[in-house]
Amino acid sequence: MRKDSASQCDAVQSLASPWLFGREWLRDPLRVGAVAPSSARLADAMTQGMAANFGPVIELGPGTGVITAALLGRGVLAAHVAVIEASESFAAALALRFPQVAVIHDDAARIRHVTPFGLGAADLVICGLPLLSMPEAKVLRIVAGSMRVLKPDGELRLFTYGQRCPIPAAMLSRLGLVVQRRAFVPLNMPPASVYAVVRREQPI
Repeated sequence: MRKDSASQCDAVQSLASPWLFGREWLRDPLRVGAVAPSSARLADAMTQGMAANFGPVIELGPGTGVITAALLGRGVLAAHVAVIEASESFAAALALRFPQVAVIHDDAARIRHVTPFGLGAADLVICGLPLLSMPEAKVLRIVAGSMRVLKPDGELRLFTYGQRCPIPAAMLSRLGLVVQRRAFVPLNMPPASVYAVVRREQPI
């Protein structure tokens, strides 16, 4: 293996390690929203139903890329995946780890402005953001923006450590959305629930 290739592999492993997650959590625990990366079980639940012909997919708040890796592991083409990450360190790590994925260093609330697929084009938006710790106005921009980039039958899929969907009921009603809990992952740290959010006229 060439020296520069070996150095890049070392950099990828270092940047994708729990050390990076811990460092980012210490810098801004509310933005990171968890004390550990998502587990493989949660990533599996978040990517249920996806295969090689699925996409485009936009992931918000991918962190170290646990769910991103699960998407690719299910056969979703890297060219059909974009991730939006606010942390410069996480974004740099993701770009090294997933060179064929579109890694966008930006605020998820700007999803409709930065999507590389255009409005109304995505099959799925995956949200790994700590919505419960965000101001309601920002949650509204994220949810409304996600629906703008989704196809009419597209889905916003998210997980939460709380007791119910982190999107307020009044906001769901205002945007004409309905929600359903799809899975519970007790062995994640902490335990997490997976929710699907779709337009009211779409069956779930």
